[in-house]
Amino acid sequence: MNRHDDVVRGFAEACRRGDVAALRAALAADAVAECDGGGVVPAAVDPVRGAGDVARLVAVLLHTRPDTELTVESVNGRAGLALRRDGRAVAVVAVEVAGGRVAVLWVVLNPAKLSGWHRR
Repeated sequence: MNRHDDVVRGFAEACRRGDVAALRAALAADAVAECDGGGVVPAAVDPVRGAGDVARLVAVLLHTRPDTELTVESVNGRAGLALRRDGRAVAVVAVEVAGGRVAVLWVVLNPAKLSGWHRR
């Protein structure tokens, strides 16, 4: 396992717990999250910047509930995150790591782009 994967796995665990402090600690101070809701699901329209704001966004979007599963999977060839409810993908996140912290998150929430991520 490489450093990128370690950082993503730690970030995923913080997401599972909905631990905003741990999420913030895993993020670079100038972290950025960009969301794609496709105008269909609620999502931040503009990029969210800064560890505090990104941590709060992620805690809302990726916090797991009893009916959800957050997994670390290959997204665009690197470790990323997939959130599913009843086997249906509701979010896929590509992650860029820099300096041992999460620097950029690309959060796809657009249902039209998630069909290939559903489990059968």
